[in-house]
Amino acid sequence: MANVAATNITFFKPFLQHYSNFPSSFLNISIPIPNHYHKPTSTKCLSRCHLSVTPEPSRGAPETFVSQFAADQPRKGSDILVEALEREGVTHVFGYPGGASMEIHEALARSSMIRNVLPRHEQGGIFAADGYARASGRPGVCLTSSGPGATNIISGIADANFDSIPIVAITGQVPRGLMGTDAFQEVPLIDITRPITKFNYLVLDVEDIPRTVKEAFLLATSGRPGPVLIDIPRDIQKELVVPNWNKPIMLPGNASRLPKLPEKAHLEEIVRLISVSKRPVVYAGGGCMNCSEELRRFVGLTGIPVASTLMGLGIFPCTDDLSLHMLGMHGTIQANYAVDRSDLLLAFGVRFDDRVTGKVEAFARNATIVHIDIDPAEIGKNKKPHLSICTDVKLALEGINTILEKNAAKQPTAENKRGKGTKFNDNVSAWIEEIDEQKEKYPASYRTFGEAIPPQYAIQLLDELTNGNSIICTGVGQHQMWAAQYCKHKNPRHWLSSSGLGAMGFGLPAAMGAALAKPDAIVVDIDGDGSFMMNIQELATIRVENLPVKIMLLNNQHLGMVYQYEYEYGDGDSLHSYMGNPSNQAQVFPDMLMFAEACNITAARVTKKAELREAIEKMLKTPGPYLLDVMVPHQAQVLQLIPDGGTFKDAIKGAQ
Repeated sequence: MANVAATNITFFKPFLQHYSNFPSSFLNISIPIPNHYHKPTSTKCLSRCHLSVTPEPSRGAPETFVSQFAADQPRKGSDILVEALEREGVTHVFGYPGGASMEIHEALARSSMIRNVLPRHEQGGIFAADGYARASGRPGVCLTSSGPGATNIISGIADANFDSIPIVAITGQVPRGLMGTDAFQEVPLIDITRPITKFNYLVLDVEDIPRTVKEAFLLATSGRPGPVLIDIPRDIQKELVVPNWNKPIMLPGNASRLPKLPEKAHLEEIVRLISVSKRPVVYAGGGCMNCSEELRRFVGLTGIPVASTLMGLGIFPCTDDLSLHMLGMHGTIQANYAVDRSDLLLAFGVRFDDRVTGKVEAFARNATIVHIDIDPAEIGKNKKPHLSICTDVKLALEGINTILEKNAAKQPTAENKRGKGTKFNDNVSAWIEEIDEQKEKYPASYRTFGEAIPPQYAIQLLDELTNGNSIICTGVGQHQMWAAQYCKHKNPRHWLSSSGLGAMGFGLPAAMGAALAKPDAIVVDIDGDGSFMMNIQELATIRVENLPVKIMLLNNQHLGMVYQYEYEYGDGDSLHSYMGNPSNQAQVFPDMLMFAEACNITAARVTKKAELREAIEKMLKTPGPYLLDVMVPHQAQVLQLIPDGGTFKDAIKGAQ
């Protein structure tokens, strides 16, 4: 870019050290500023971006990068792209080839650092990249061709955007000379994805590739994470050039979006509100994913109970006495009771989603609401707080904990019945006892069906046999909610589920990505037959890659959540939710074991509760992938349940 002046803004080192994606040696923020109007060499769309810096290679990359090319050797744009990915520390790409991306696949074949995992459908590829990112905390990378290959990843992009997952999606595009002519397999992907990406690029100059990739990884991981798209025309991929790896990033004006350090006065006010509160509750979401330790320390200092969102499960351990487990539509009675009765709601890294709040004006209606979130767009969007701080929740909790610890050192502590000594325990001990009464009065319960297997029991048994340490992936539906309710989530990044978008078909490919990101972990896809069928082709990928993914399929031959709503709110008929063969309902159809056999995957079916423990143990002990088809009654329901737009008082409690 000609005639560009770079302005360096120096920030103090401790602040930048809080951002784990960036090495602590960052000292300068470089903002290129154009001196006059110029014709752009790439198009970009920016939304929800927070940070603009000149990055070093990410932590996954080697400290001294050794290229396979000589420094002055011209190479194709596709080779430049792959080397740029290598410099970012990428080790896995989930890529499905096509005419507009073949050059990139050829370059990937020449790479000694990056392994391309071939999904059997582009949607499976991006969901695998999503699972990889959720399990590891590093950006997931997927690659597709143009046209239908690119449009097949739209659901995955939207899912990552909803749930704030860092993904870099790379797509091939028709040559520049054919763009805008409705050429074969041409779609305007930039326009299509603009509303659901954090940032997207159409690369129109081969020399922009190093900078573009650098920016893409920075933006995907900084501030509120999210998906970034890079669309690269086929002729750009073939063009020869000597790359310049030292081009500064070009995000003018973005420094103003840098998350600010929280003001001490605001943190002190939060501490004051805690000190006078009688019924405080923490409402913790996915925005706390990188500050699990700080949240646990905060709870230890204050004795305040924690209600988690679906995205927040495991960030604070559900095994802790102060965990209220999940709140919201399918949350526990104690969590929803506590929020409804609270006088102080500490909302950390959340967005007041409708599945949490129900009737929003009645949600936490008597509480002073404190909202801390890194995204300014979320502050006051759905529920107006009394005090808000737009910052990284990790920074805020560190500051609050420091104040609490200093205050505790000056004053004697008291101990509540849990033995957690803090000066706040006298205030909240009666509140904790009140909540415990709700736990005892309304324990999690479910209906039984004689010798048949209750799906909730199957999940409890799996959780027991893995000691709650497995990485759980799910599809979307009843099985997803049962897994959320009955697993004892103990660790962050062990619960991978499409939460905001609710994309069926997520579980199996996400488990594939998680298994690659965490090869030593037990990875289990808890799925339903309807959701499983949507990406069942990934059984072939799991077999070929020899990934030890365990699939516990809760098979009720129905779209269970649809059936439940038909039963509860309709006339009781099964309106297009029966997934079996209507002409032979006694038959298990389709036969999932035959799908597994076709992909040479070990599989078994279990129908009786008494046989379930042995079947799960066998699944866990068998090397490699395994499918366990657990037949469950379709009459089982997800309870507790707060109806759409309802309040806690409308909750349907207990087994029915």
